[in-house]
Amino acid sequence: MLNLPTVMALIILISPETGAPVAIMDGTYLTDIRTGAAGGIAAKYLARKDSKVFGLVGTGNQARTQLEALCEVFEPECVRINSRTKESCEQFIREMADIVPCEIHYEESIEKVCDCDILVTTTPTRKPIVKSSWIKEGTHINAIGADAVGKEELDPEILIRSKIIVDDMVQALHSGEVNVPLSKHYISENDIHAQLGEVMVGLKPGRTSEDEITIFDSTGLAIQDVATAHLVYERAVREGLGRQVRMF
Repeated sequence: MLNLPTVMALIILISPETGAPVAIMDGTYLTDIRTGAAGGIAAKYLARKDSKVFGLVGTGNQARTQLEALCEVFEPECVRINSRTKESCEQFIREMADIVPCEIHYEESIEKVCDCDILVTTTPTRKPIVKSSWIKEGTHINAIGADAVGKEELDPEILIRSKIIVDDMVQALHSGEVNVPLSKHYISENDIHAQLGEVMVGLKPGRTSEDEITIFDSTGLAIQDVATAHLVYERAVREGLGRQVRMF
């Protein structure tokens, strides 16, 4: 075992004025937090305002940052989790106990996890693991795991029942949660309601009823990496962090 993260990244921040690199930094952690932040923002605009129960399917790094972001927006009373092994869930609970302001409960089935207000899926599966019959009206879903052609976490019937919002239309059609249901004609491109940015600036409505099921299909965008890296760079300069390296 190499004990390496699933996603590894290095960010080189380039000056748009000169084309020269201004900073080199780890991109693995930044990818985790910017994706988590996107999920938190999506839930802010799409989930019910009274959401109190979170459900997490998957307990890896992305589940951690998704949960942290949700806790910045909502005040959870309960978090339910399930993963491939009970051991990984127990480790997740230990690591997040001092971060999350409520109890985190291991559930023996994904069905029990789905009894929630906000559901987050962060698995690499290529076969749906969340059934439509488990999703109650009014649920918001952050579908994070599908990031390549052929991946899907949700029963296509869930998408048929839901208002679908994506981070980027072109990218989601290719590799998001919608890619398999689209290829099998369960849904069409016209069934995708909006991009998240359109909802945020008021071009299209988000949630319009308490009973509506909403889905945020997150594939991850390069602009998120650039924006996050720029914030890190500015803070490093301001606080005198990092090491100066002369390259030219």
